[in-house]
Amino acid sequence: MASSNSNRYKMSQERLDELKKELNYMETVREKEVSEQIKEARSFGDLSENSEYDEAKTEQGKLYSRIAEYKDLIEHAEIVDNVDHNLPKDAVTLGSVVVVKDLDDDYEDKYEIVGSQEANPREGRISDDSPVGKGLIGHRAGDTVTIPVPAGEIRIEIISVGNV
Repeated sequence: MASSNSNRYKMSQERLDELKKELNYMETVREKEVSEQIKEARSFGDLSENSEYDEAKTEQGKLYSRIAEYKDLIEHAEIVDNVDHNLPKDAVTLGSVVVVKDLDDDYEDKYEIVGSQEANPREGRISDDSPVGKGLIGHRAGDTVTIPVPAGEIRIEIISVGNV
């Protein structure tokens, strides 16, 4: 859990809206569904040997954990407007779509630089806090960047920088 005021979760307004919508769903529809499952399982009799009851209670615990997690994310959200006004317009910043070439593997890839709550590497959305994200921020098309990563270093040439 985040301690108050110290952890901020960078995200877009769209992501914050999604979290609020999901939280509302969990607190209304899903919570009622789980309560009904518990109520129904109780009607089956002896709770000590009632697997339906145990499963429903476990589901309720998971739901309450997710609700608490979403509330923390929402409470500590920091909306980013995808523009770092201190960087040149053609530099990599939060919200940039960057086409890069790994110079060691001669492999091209495309990344969107996003806040940590929106990162999904499988979809090419990398956090500005990740090693590669940090390494690309502030650079421009044509730059060659050496980025320290857990496995050593990677050398990347920035082919193009655009916006979403």
